[in-house]
Amino acid sequence: MIANDLLKGTLRTIVLKLLADNGRMYGYEITKKVEELSTGKIKLTFGALYPVLHKLEADGHISIEVEYIGKRVRKYYTLTEKGRSWTEQKVDDFFDFVNTLTYVLKPTPA
Repeated sequence: MIANDLLKGTLRTIVLKLLADNGRMYGYEITKKVEELSTGKIKLTFGALYPVLHKLEADGHISIEVEYIGKRVRKYYTLTEKGRSWTEQKVDDFFDFVNTLTYVLKPTPA
C-alpha cells in the first residue's frame, strides 16, 4: 500500500487524469478505478477524494452533473475545457517531478 503522505501531493493529478481518460465519473467509481489501476496499492478514502473534487470544482477545472437514481443522488464529475488543458500541464509537471526525484534519490555514479 502506498503511504498517504506520498499520495497526498498527487491526488489532484490522479483525479484529473482519470477524468481525462474516462470522461464522466462519480466518486465511488473514481476510488474503484484507482484501486484497480494500482493493483490495490492505492485505496482512496472519500475523506481524501471529496475535498479534492470540491477544490477542482471551485477552481473551474471540473463540473458536476447530478443524476437521480431512485431515491439516491449520484454526482458525476467531468473535466471542463480549462480542466483539460490544466490536466496536461499537471501530468507533465508530475513526470518532471518523478524524474527529478529519481536523480536526487538514485544519482548516477560519476
